[in-house]
Amino acid sequence: MEKKRGFEVISTYKNKDIQLPTRATKQAAGYDFEAAEDVVIPSLIKHVLHYKLADKTQKGIKPTLVATGIKAYMGADEYLQLANRSSNPLKRFLLLGNGIGVIDADYYGNDANEGHIMFQFLNIGFTDVVIKKGERIGQGIFLPFLKADNDQALQERTGGFGSSGK
Repeated sequence: MEKKRGFEVISTYKNKDIQLPTRATKQAAGYDFEAAEDVVIPSLIKHVLHYKLADKTQKGIKPTLVATGIKAYMGADEYLQLANRSSNPLKRFLLLGNGIGVIDADYYGNDANEGHIMFQFLNIGFTDVVIKKGERIGQGIFLPFLKADNDQALQERTGGFGSSGK
């Protein structure tokens, strides 16, 4: 049987007890992703209050990447959309730094990082948030996409995270 779409553990996390994403219920659209390791998401508010804005602290204000240890394979006309858990902003003040994540089909198996899926979080709360290994952090939804008439792709993927924007 030919593989259509799914998840695999990346090689560097093979022996680290990583769970493949699953849907929580029969009607769930998204596959729940778990954190592959413990990570602290620092409070942006605490950071800004600690430093004066005139000190050009923007270099230190950036999303924290949370590793999943997972890669996804899919058809050439599909992508995996990464979305936040609905409880993250409400209960933990965690936002996805990029709004939603887009994992392209050609991200799978790239030379730079093997297609490792990571979630970008910003913490808008007053205290740092600790995410523990195995904790559900976000969802992935496989979706088809359409191409414009006379579409011309400019290049082949040559890297990992953020490489198609170069």
